[in-house]
Amino acid sequence: MSSISPLALPLPPLPPVAGVRLGAAAAGIRYEGRTDLVMAELAAGTTVAGVFTRNLCPGAPIDWCRAALAQSGGHARALIVNAGNANVFTGRAGVAVCEATAAAAARLVGCTPSEVMLGSTGVIGEVLPHERLTAALPALHASLSEDGWEQASRGIMTTDTFPKASTRKATVGGVAVRVTGIAKGSGMIAPDMATMLCFVFTDAAVSAVDLRALLASGVSQSFNCTTVDSDTSTSDAVLLFATGQAGNRVGAPLGDFARALDEVLLDLALQVVRDGEGAQKLVRIDVTGAVSDAGAKRIGMSIANSPLVKTAIAGEDANWGRIVMAVGKAGEPADRDRLSVAVGGVWMAREGGVVPGYDEAPVSAHMRGREIGVAVDIGLGEGRATVWTCDLTHGYIDINGSYRS
Repeated sequence: MSSISPLALPLPPLPPVAGVRLGAAAAGIRYEGRTDLVMAELAAGTTVAGVFTRNLCPGAPIDWCRAALAQSGGHARALIVNAGNANVFTGRAGVAVCEATAAAAARLVGCTPSEVMLGSTGVIGEVLPHERLTAALPALHASLSEDGWEQASRGIMTTDTFPKASTRKATVGGVAVRVTGIAKGSGMIAPDMATMLCFVFTDAAVSAVDLRALLASGVSQSFNCTTVDSDTSTSDAVLLFATGQAGNRVGAPLGDFARALDEVLLDLALQVVRDGEGAQKLVRIDVTGAVSDAGAKRIGMSIANSPLVKTAIAGEDANWGRIVMAVGKAGEPADRDRLSVAVGGVWMAREGGVVPGYDEAPVSAHMRGREIGVAVDIGLGEGRATVWTCDLTHGYIDINGSYRS
C-alpha cells in the first residue's frame, strides 16, 4: 500500500456493539503478511438491509446478497468479506465460491446459508481461491471478539491507506443504542454507490422494513453524493445490521436513530473520499439556485467529476472558468448571465463575468489548503445540493497503472 493519505483521520475508539463479534485473518487470498478475510457473527434475530451498486456487471457476492435478503426475510447471522480478489466476472466459478463460503460460515454459526451476507473487493476477473477462504474460517470464527473492530476495518482494505470507522450514540424509545460502521474505498468511487464496501452495525431493535427505508435515505445523502473518479464499482455494497440486543421496543420512534445513522454514513463516505487514490485535497461543492434539487446534484457531480476542475485544484490554480465549463456541460438549465462562482468563500464571478475588484490572493491561499470549498449559485430556482470529491494527481495514475502487479 502507498503512504498514508495526508487527509487521513485517526481510527476513533470503537466500543462493543451488543450482539456483534468480529475479527480478521490472513487467508493468503492475494496478499502476503496482512489480513484479507473478515468475519462478523451476529446475534439470533438480527435484521439486515442492503443498498447495492447499480453497475450492470455486478460481482457474484452482490447477486448473492440480493437473493439472500429476499430468502431470509431480512435476517442475518453472519458476514464474510474478503479483500484482494473481487469475485467479479468469474462466471459459474464465482457463484460456486459464494455457495461454498456461505455454507461454510453457516455451519460454524448454526444458521442457513441465506442468513450469511457476503462482500468481496479487489481485482476483477480472477477466480477467487475459495479453498483458502473456507480453510481459514474455522480458526477465524474461534477468534472472533466484541473488540475486533480495528482488525475488521483493516482486513477489508485494498488500496486504502488508512482504516475507516465511525460510531455514534442514539436513543430509541428512551433506550440508549449505538451505531458503528466500517468502510473501505479509495478508487473506483462514484454513485451509484460510491470499489466501496460499508458495513454498519447497531444494537437497536429495528424491523427490516424500517432498516431499508433508513438506509436508502442515508445513502442518498452520503455515499451517493461522493465521487473520486466517476467510476461506479461492480462490488459496491452497504449493509446495515440491527441485532436488537439493546432491548428497545420495535416500532418506537426512530428519529434520533436516523440522525446517528446518517452521521455515521456521511462520516464514512467522506473518509473514503479523503483516501481517494493519490488525493491531496478534500473538495466540498455546494450548488444552490438550480431548478430542482436533483438538477443541483447533477451540476455538482459534473463539477466534481471534471478532470480539468480536479487537476486545477491539484495544481492549486484558482481557475473558475473550468467550474463554469462543468456547470454548462451538466445538461441542466443554466444561464451564463445569472451564474455565480465562489472558492473559499470568495465570490469570483457573477452575472457572466469577473466580480469587479476581484482579488485572487485569498482564493490562492485557500487553494493551498487541504480542504477546498467551491460554491455555485445557478440563479434560476430553489434547488440545492452538496457533493464531495478530491483532487486528481499523478498518484492516481501511479496506483492504477500498477494495480495488478
